[in-house]
Amino acid sequence: MTDTLSVFSDASETAARTTPSASAAPRVARFPRLEDLSPSEAKSSRWRQASPWQRRATRLLVPVLIIAAWQFVSEVGLVSDYVLPAPTAIIAAFQELIVTGELQRAIVTSSARAISGLVIGGTIGLVLGLFAGLWKLGDDVFDGPMQMLRMVPSIALIPLFIVWFGINESAKIALIITATAFPIYLNTYAGVRGVDNKLIEAGIIFGLDHRKLARRIILPTALPSILVGLRYAAGSSLLALVAAEQINARSGIGYILTIANQNQRVDIIMAGIIVYALLGLALAAFMSFVERVSLPWRTDIVLG
Repeated sequence: MTDTLSVFSDASETAARTTPSASAAPRVARFPRLEDLSPSEAKSSRWRQASPWQRRATRLLVPVLIIAAWQFVSEVGLVSDYVLPAPTAIIAAFQELIVTGELQRAIVTSSARAISGLVIGGTIGLVLGLFAGLWKLGDDVFDGPMQMLRMVPSIALIPLFIVWFGINESAKIALIITATAFPIYLNTYAGVRGVDNKLIEAGIIFGLDHRKLARRIILPTALPSILVGLRYAAGSSLLALVAAEQINARSGIGYILTIANQNQRVDIIMAGIIVYALLGLALAAFMSFVERVSLPWRTDIVLG
């Protein structure tokens, strides 16, 4: 009897050692702490809560500081006026050009050249991009030559255009057309070919023919890419304008720069360069307006 009790006692002790105690807490899995990423006014940065006037003032602050430092360097004589005229000297050059009326006529002439080349070149690039993107025949016929020709710098074609068109306005416009056609073609082609096939299948299921598919699905989907190409083409038109107006120009901003270079008027040269920059800003602002009107559903993503 005693032996039997000792056996049961040893068994119970062994079970107690091998069985986890009831008081032992179960192991809890540890997960990383999640962060609330939902937008809220409390978590938004202080700069996003700034008023529009504060943002505009901050945007203008950096150019004002640069101009002030520029004027100071010129006043103390650290930089020669022949190398970099002071801002006051450039303003005086602007006044001289405005009083004589040369600047107004030059801006009208140069803007007409740039816009004409952009409209013609953009139309050519858009038509060829749609034709190559929508139809296999257009892809086989036009994409290969366009891909080869776009690798040729438009400036390298100036001697050829002079031989073909002479030194009149036709050569200048042709140079701008060449520079603007390729960006729109490439982005139009990529936008059309990048349309999701599921959208095409859905349109076919709903009974849309090829014309309605292109008008209601393909073109609206490719429109953002087309507008990007138009923005690039607008910038290329100004770059080509600078080169085009060096081809025996008798009017325009390039003509003013040529005469100023002959007379060693660095202040007028700087004024002409600033006019080119202002034209670029105006064109960029116009393109932003076109994008906002054409893509009202697109939202701006701002992190802070």
